[in-house]
This record gives sequence, structure tokens and C-alpha cells, in this order.
Amino acid sequence: MKDRISITMLENGIADVRLIRTDKMNALDAEMWAALAEAIDELKDKAGLRVVVLSGEGRAFCAGLDLSSLSNDRDPGASSAGGTLSDRTRGLSNNAQYAAWGWRELPVPVIAAVHGVAFGAGSQIMAAADIRIVHPDTRIAIMEMRWGLVPDVAGMALWRTQVADDVLREMIYTNREFNGTEAKAMGFATHVSDDPLAKAMELAEVIANKNPHAIRGAKRLCNMLADASDAEILQAESDEQVLVIRKPNQVEAVMAHMEKRAPNFVD
Repeated sequence: MKDRISITMLENGIADVRLIRTDKMNALDAEMWAALAEAIDELKDKAGLRVVVLSGEGRAFCAGLDLSSLSNDRDPGASSAGGTLSDRTRGLSNNAQYAAWGWRELPVPVIAAVHGVAFGAGSQIMAAADIRIVHPDTRIAIMEMRWGLVPDVAGMALWRTQVADDVLREMIYTNREFNGTEAKAMGFATHVSDDPLAKAMELAEVIANKNPHAIRGAKRLCNMLADASDAEILQAESDEQVLVIRKPNQVEAVMAHMEKRAPNFVD
């Protein structure tokens, strides 16, 4: 993993996660697919984790699939990430889908800081973040149709809560490239910033200073929005509140606010 992904733990439980295959604009080869899965698995079990900031080193966030992976002699059902496309090797997902969907499964918020390019699978990894901050000149495209393929790195399950149906269809069918400013207008991005990483870190600091148990509960609730019924969401709201109300961290949140000081939360 160390030559593809770096993880640096900062103060307040912020994980600074970076794609570091800079010579290939962080394109996804077999080693990068594996490194993304390894990073996700490591973070799932990380004690004291409050928020993740995901970015790419060098000229790009992620240029998508390394085209050398599209070899003609590969079994049509095989995945460039290992295994087959139909196998559910990672819970709900296959190996490639987990490189994106796994960030959604992390118990803490993920903020993507995106610059340069986010093509194909890179646009889908970006979509997996809870919050997506892009440079206005970032080049983004759901690129798969250029190669006669369909998007299959969990993007369809992720974009459905972010982008209008007709807009999404157009971007998929045409594989049209768009910039960060357009991405914000269409819903692919949350914020536009001339310094996405700095903005992401600033936002991460705010989140890291909230009750970590309430933040995790709120993420679980947000993850239900795509397909849970009204009854299930209403019940989940109540269940999550029972887990935090009048507990030490919730009391600390109130006291810190009243006393105008930084909170001191426990895991």
C-alpha cells in the first residue's frame, strides 16, 4: 500500500489519506485497487478516528482506470481489481466497487479534496465522499462510455442522491467532460475552492470537534436516505438519539458550548 496510498493521522483524529501514484496521475492499476481496499479496511478499525480527508498528490485526484488494465486476453468477466465482476467479494460490492463504496461504509465522514482530473473510476471514488470539494478547473468525466463500457465502480448507487436523473443520464451517455464549477451546479460537488485540500482540512477540523458518537449516528442516518422507507428512517432517528442523548459526550457538547471552550470528547 505504501507506494500507492499514504495515511497520516493528524490532531483531533483527522486522517489525511492521499493517493500517491503521481507518475500516473493516480490511475488505478491492480496495486492501486488493492491499496484503496487496504486503506479502507485499516481506517474502519482505526481507534480515535473522527474524519477522513481524501485527496490525490501531484497533478490529479485520480485519472481513472490505468488503460493497460484493458488487455484483450483477459477473461471478459474478470475485474482489473481482482476476482470477477459478478462476485460479491466485499459485502455488497466486488473488489473494484469497494474502492469507492468502502468510503461510504466508513463509520466517519469522508471529505474529498479534488483537483486536476477525476475521470471514470476517479469520479466514482470522489462520489463516495460525504462532502466533495473541487477546484473550479478540475476536469471531471464519467468516462466509461468512451471505451464502450458502463460505469461500474459504485457510481450508480452513489450519484442517485447527488445528481438529477436526467443530468446523470446525459453525463453517462455522452461521457462529456465538465469542470469543477459545473460539477457544483449539477450536484457532483459540494463546494468549489481554489485550494480544495485546505478547505477540506478546515471543514474536517469543524467535524472533528463534534460529538463523535453523534457524527457516526448521523452518517448512518444519511446513508439510509437513498432506499429506506419513511417508517424505517423515523425509527432510526429515534434509535440513534437514544444512543447519544444524556451520554457523557452529549453532556460535554452542551457544557463546552456554554463555557465557550473546546470540547473534550471520548471514543
